[in-house]
Amino acid sequence: MIVLGIETTCDETAAAVVERSEDGRGKILSNIILSQVNEHAAFGGVVPEIAARAHVEALDLIIGRAMREAGQDFDDLDGIAAAAGPGLIGGVIVGLTTAKAIAMVKRKPLIAINHLEAHALTARLTDATPFPYCLFLASGGHTQIVAVRGIGDYVRLGTTMDDAIGEAFDKTAKLLGLGYPGGPQVEREALRGNPARFALPRPMQGRKDADFSLSGLKTALRLEAEKIAPLSDQDVADLCASFQQAVVDVVLDRLRAGLRLFRARYGAPTALVAAGGVAANLAIRKVLHRLAFEVGSVLVAPPLELCTDNGAMIAWAGAERLALGMTDTLDVAPRARWPLDEIAAAKGKLQRTAAYK
Repeated sequence: MIVLGIETTCDETAAAVVERSEDGRGKILSNIILSQVNEHAAFGGVVPEIAARAHVEALDLIIGRAMREAGQDFDDLDGIAAAAGPGLIGGVIVGLTTAKAIAMVKRKPLIAINHLEAHALTARLTDATPFPYCLFLASGGHTQIVAVRGIGDYVRLGTTMDDAIGEAFDKTAKLLGLGYPGGPQVEREALRGNPARFALPRPMQGRKDADFSLSGLKTALRLEAEKIAPLSDQDVADLCASFQQAVVDVVLDRLRAGLRLFRARYGAPTALVAAGGVAANLAIRKVLHRLAFEVGSVLVAPPLELCTDNGAMIAWAGAERLALGMTDTLDVAPRARWPLDEIAAAKGKLQRTAAYK
């Protein structure tokens, strides 16, 4: 089956066409992403009104390009998938409304996709990863450890109590006068810094649960910076290195706890899967490899262009759901908030049984 996917939940306008074979294998026919980084850089973060307007202006062109590169006509499609949340509601409305229009005119099934579910299932597109696996989802808006047991069957094992990891990186970059987006800037500065210079806290370390907290770490960094202001270039590098090392240590500890919870409930995971833009950080990816080795598993980390927001992950999640007959009506509503573990599996236990085969 061939599915068009549309993604507009934040500051990427994206569309893709993906093919799912009868044996469950995926193939990306096109994947077009238009970033709005330049539009938001001056504000140090995403401005919802600017993002929504940019989606309106660009989406039709992006969809047209995705269809041309895939060599497909709308009549060839088996379904239309769009991210219906969670995200900035203005952008979500743009993408979902466009998908509804195409589905209605072309009389194609509509699949409303949870953006987080799309991240969770990307490993099945790239690596055909079997269920059940443990997902570490870390981005600017989300930090979660999730047991992925089947299509529509997700159990959250841990989450952040305040800031997401990507958000903490962005705020650190802004505090230190670095550019936006902040994650790559902090990582680059950290390469030339001393990670042991500043004694920053490791929040939640040693707890049996698998939750995260980053706000205290961010505050501690600000206090250290204020003590030595004005900052030299080396001060900035050392602060970035110390901050990144603290995050790496927190990820190691919290994921160990999450994997213990996973094994106690569901047995050994088939893989440790990383998703979200934070998975591109090489220091964090290194510790993820270490964790996978510790539990006798493998790390599945999709390529960078599929870790950040993209249309291919939406199209693939749509294809996975469509294969099980899980479609939506045209009155499905966009959602600014939509927790991953609240997704109802339309086929009850059926899809989990089928997924394990």
